[in-house]
Amino acid sequence: MMQSLSDQMLEENRDIFDAMVHHRFVEDIKADRLPVAAFERYLVFEGAFVDTAIAIFAYATAKAETMAQKRWLIGVLDALANQQIAYFEKTFVVRGIDPASYDTSREDVAAFRDGMLAIARNGGFLDTIAAMFAAEWMYWTWSKTASRCTINDPLLKEWVALHAEPAFEAQARWLKTVLDEAGETLDAAERKRLSMIFGLVQRLEIDFHEAAYS
Repeated sequence: MMQSLSDQMLEENRDIFDAMVHHRFVEDIKADRLPVAAFERYLVFEGAFVDTAIAIFAYATAKAETMAQKRWLIGVLDALANQQIAYFEKTFVVRGIDPASYDTSREDVAAFRDGMLAIARNGGFLDTIAAMFAAEWMYWTWSKTASRCTINDPLLKEWVALHAEPAFEAQARWLKTVLDEAGETLDAAERKRLSMIFGLVQRLEIDFHEAAYS
């Protein structure tokens, strides 16, 4: 029996995936020692990326192959605009954070944003699905563990919980299912190419999370 495409991606990129889910950003959250400055810097960088994610999923919606896929992705767009963006808007006010005072154009932050957007803009539907599976499966993997840890900062705790709740898990699993269904008819070269997108995204994520510390 052929290995599922998502399992192939995870197996071929195991080292880089493990490096990201055990990044010091993640370990600091689980140990309840993430520096306040790092969290707030991350919030600005991630908030800017979530705005970009709307464009990424809009490309995916336009390139989707079925109406069922389009309907699901429209729901994703709604959640991004009305739940995740709302979290950042609220958090910036509560923490007194001025996003304009942070440099979101710095190389390690821009590389992630621009790299993900380029995949969605220039690639096919499955390219975007592979890239977002890489990002969302990674977030769900570490967040479901971190959500069981003591996190005293209520806004950080809320951010982790958003990525551990059933709705986010369902989104990550939907991306996985789309890949696995498509993978049944893809040749070895195309499966390998999509797996390489998964690995590229993990490397971009590592640099992006490291940016929170500097």
